[in-house]
Amino acid sequence: MPVTIEEASAVSDELVDAFARLVPQLSRSSAPPSREELAEMVGAPGTHVLLARDAGGAIVGSLTLVTFRIPTGMRAWIEDVVVDEAGRGQGVGEALNRFALDVARTDGCRTVDLTSRPSREAANRLYRRLGFEARDTNVYRFHLEAQ
Repeated sequence: MPVTIEEASAVSDELVDAFARLVPQLSRSSAPPSREELAEMVGAPGTHVLLARDAGGAIVGSLTLVTFRIPTGMRAWIEDVVVDEAGRGQGVGEALNRFALDVARTDGCRTVDLTSRPSREAANRLYRRLGFEARDTNVYRFHLEAQ
């Protein structure tokens, strides 16, 4: 599937509708972002909301890249990669990730990290094929709302 990748620069009905369609395919426990939350994401410094569009211009995927400075240099993190079910296995995820890596490189980042559940076998194969390496680390999560 030929796709083009772009960075969202404004919030539109199309963007709100796309996230309403895509987020449930990514997470059963998280609601899609509201228009206000999307505006916060799109407008946040260092946050890159990337969109994949098919040949007809429809949004068929999304990836969020966050770049930030820490004492050891510029770093980047990829989150919430999702490709519409109809577009999976057609290079959309690869195009989104390659674009994200280029943005991180342009922003001066030294590394790009992401996590992926082991059950997402196709995604994990893609990340390895792109050159991501599994790290010997533990990933911890603290739920603030549980306290």
